[in-house]
Amino acid sequence: MSSTDAVAFWDDVYAARSAAGGRQPNARLAETVTDLPPGDALDLGCGDGGDALWLARLGWNVTAVDISAVALEQLAALARSHGLGDRVTIRRADLHESFPPGGFDLICAHYLHTPFGLDRAAVLRSAALALRPGGRLLVVDHGSAAPWSWNQDPDLHYPSPREVAAGIDLAPQTWTVERADAPRRIATGPDGRTAEVTDHVLLIRRAA
Repeated sequence: MSSTDAVAFWDDVYAARSAAGGRQPNARLAETVTDLPPGDALDLGCGDGGDALWLARLGWNVTAVDISAVALEQLAALARSHGLGDRVTIRRADLHESFPPGGFDLICAHYLHTPFGLDRAAVLRSAALALRPGGRLLVVDHGSAAPWSWNQDPDLHYPSPREVAAGIDLAPQTWTVERADAPRRIATGPDGRTAEVTDHVLLIRRAA
């Protein structure tokens, strides 16, 4: 499938969601970042923008990246309406083709899954290389399928955090795995339904 197909798919996903609805941060981001000093953050696949807005409220300067112009337009409008327009920079990008430039203190990749071609290991390696000394890469993946997930394949393999780390293949002298686990939580989907889901959480820190 082409990049055009991917854009159309994700534009349709976000066009079907309310642009005016509330945006909440992902739970694993909140528990990881709350005590960190603000800096420059990169939100890969920012989607609805809940993470970017939450980080901006805490004082982070956030570059929010997504393939969907619809998602980015909604996020830009929300950032302006909350007085956060100067802290949230939107950037449309297809991570299959390019990675955003710059150095960052925090890079988030929440549920960076797609039915289209994407070399995730290469993207996450680029993210690790874009960390400043002491910076952190937080990767949160699905460890199970929620009822509202677009992928309901019962045979789908969910790589463990350690498998993801091995795929990125980072030098242990420079990057340290600070967390690699699979906690469970009660999640709420876009339609308001709730379900217990498993997250695969990987937190990597670049040496200071």
